[in-house]
Formats: sequence, structure tokens, C-alpha cells
Amino acid sequence: MRLPLIDLLKALAAQLIVLHHLAFYGPMSDAARELAPALIEGFARHGRLAVQVFLVVGGFLAARALASRGSRTAGQSLRLVWQRYYRLAIPLAAALALALACAAVARAWLPQPSTPTAASLPQLVAHLFLLQDLLGFEALSAGVWYVAIDFQLYALLVALFWLSGHGAMALVAGLAAASLFHFNRLPAWDAWGLYFFAAYGMGVLAYWAAAHKRTAGILALMAGVVVLALLLDFRSRIAVALATAVLLGLTFGRPSLPRAAMRSLRFLGDMSYSLFLVHYPVCLVVNAAFGSWWPADPAANVIGLLLAWGLSLLAGALFHRHVEKPAVLWLGRAPRPA
Repeated sequence: MRLPLIDLLKALAAQLIVLHHLAFYGPMSDAARELAPALIEGFARHGRLAVQVFLVVGGFLAARALASRGSRTAGQSLRLVWQRYYRLAIPLAAALALALACAAVARAWLPQPSTPTAASLPQLVAHLFLLQDLLGFEALSAGVWYVAIDFQLYALLVALFWLSGHGAMALVAGLAAASLFHFNRLPAWDAWGLYFFAAYGMGVLAYWAAAHKRTAGILALMAGVVVLALLLDFRSRIAVALATAVLLGLTFGRPSLPRAAMRSLRFLGDMSYSLFLVHYPVCLVVNAAFGSWWPADPAANVIGLLLAWGLSLLAGALFHRHVEKPAVLWLGRAPRPA
């Protein structure tokens, strides 16, 4: 069953991430800031909060998928983790190839501090195994850190389901609270899934609250704990995560949107991962071009920002159709070990 609200949240969050990177990394945004300083500053400072939406939605969808599979052996749980790795890593490998090519063009055209340097073999291997931040390598593209975190969070949730079976909800709630009150307050942990499990766990709990018809009680208890944590140490990212989780819990199973709107949202939601992977390399090249041709023209650079946004959407759609979808279909047909 499609969930239109999930598609809507993923579509909007993906657009905000693109706009955040366009506003945060110059030189186009630096020149265009003269015409729209508040707008560009808003996207640069607050646009990254959209990541919290992805975290909550990720936890919600993972809980939904794992709950439908019933109990699992250790071997079955490991297979789920490997399938998740391949689901993320195959498109990531193609996106890294694009990122390397675009970074080389951008360095030759107009070197910028935000342009990744030429990759070493160990750095590339670390990215392919989602270990780049844990091993201290420079990122080859903006956003690849999230792919590694998503994998860590999913593997952690599968482990909690396997360890506790029907008691998984208590373990998830406890680990989410530990993240909320401790790990998420320590920037040194931001390369580890535990830092983000507060938001991810809210998504898991929101699904359980809605699916088991105990929506009001679980959501109220979760909101109370989160508000207490925010009174102790306010974090806007946690407030956004809470709002997203409550919204999902309260609207799960509600009537759907008109069919035409659902088709558009489904497309934008489905391609959100592809857009997430490929938009930054595209923006690098457009930034280099406009920074070289019109370095101080605000109007031209506003056009450049809009062009980069549009080309990112086009690249995301093409990548989804020709890379991500074939990879998913191949994984679905691939033989599985007994």
C-alpha cells in the first residue's frame, strides 16, 4: 500500500536538501545573495533540517517492512542487512563515478574549497563500504554520509528485532532515549548511527503506535519524553523529527490524495534517493561555469541557481530510471542463499 504522505515528505525533503546545498556552497549563492539575502540564508542555515524528515521516514518504513516479515533467524537477519547494503551501494557506486567526473571538471574550470579533491584508492574503497567518515576520509560528494548512517541505522534495527522479537519496541524506545539524552548531544558521535537513532527511533515508534491502534498513548508518551529532552537541551533537529513522527502516526491509513497528485508524489518520492545522490555533482559543474562566466552578476547567478536545481531534478529522474530502478529489479531477481 502506497502512503501518499510518505511520498510527499520525501519529495519535499529532497528538494530542501538540494536548495540547502545550492545556498550553502558558492560561488553562485554568494553572488545571488545580494538579491535575496534572507531566502538564501534561510536555505543555507535551516535547509539541512530536512535530513530529520528522511530519518523519521526511514525508521517508519523500516519498522513497517520488518514487522511484516515476522520472526527471523540470525541468518535471515544478516541477509536483510546485506540486501539493504546492496540496495544502497549499487546506486552509490554509480553516483560516485559521476561525482569524480564532475569534480574533475569543476576543479579544472574554477577550483573552489567545496570541490572534492582527486580521490585516492583507499578513499574510494572506504566510500563503497560506507566507512569513509569512520575512517576519517574526505567525502567525495555532499550527502554520502547519510547513506552510511542509513545503513547503520537499518542494521541496528534489524539486530534489535532479532535480539528481542516481540520485545523490540522496548529496546527501540530505550535506545532512542539514550540517543536523545546522550549521543545526539555529542557532535563527536555524528559519524555513528547512535547519534541519529533518536529521530530514526521516533519513526519506528510512530509506526508501531499507528499499526497497533495505540496511537494516542504511544505518541503522547514519546512526545513527553522528547519535550523533556528539549527542555534539557533544545535542538531544532529533534523538534522537527518529533513533528514528523507525530504527523506520520496520526495520519497513517487516512484517505489518500487525488490520483493525479498521487502519481506525481509517487514519482518525486521514488526518485528522492537518486536526487540525493546526484544533485551535488551537477551543482558543482554549474557553480563552476557561472562562477567563471559571471562571477559578480547577481541576476545571472540567480538564473544559475534555478538552472542547477532544474538540472539536478533531470539528472535525478534519469538516474532513477536507468540506474536505481534496474538495480532494485536485479536485486529482486537475484538468487538468494538457502
